[in-house]
Amino acid sequence: MLTKQDKIDIIESHKKNLEYTRYNLEVSLLQENARVKINQVAIDSLQQQIEEIDAQKLVLDAEIVSINAATE
Repeated sequence: MLTKQDKIDIIESHKKNLEYTRYNLEVSLLQENARVKINQVAIDSLQQQIEEIDAQKLVLDAEIVSINAATE
């Protein structure tokens, strides 16, 4: 059976992976904005993906709060 800390560690690992992905998207967004001929569809897609990651991180933060509030 997983302890609270085990569960939190797993969630934190997921959050870390989301941070890597988010930063990668930010770099891609910088590259798209540096193009002579800007591709607005690509920019919009990258921004949407960043927003989705932010939403996922909020859900994971809420899950950590829930885990901490639960009794073992």
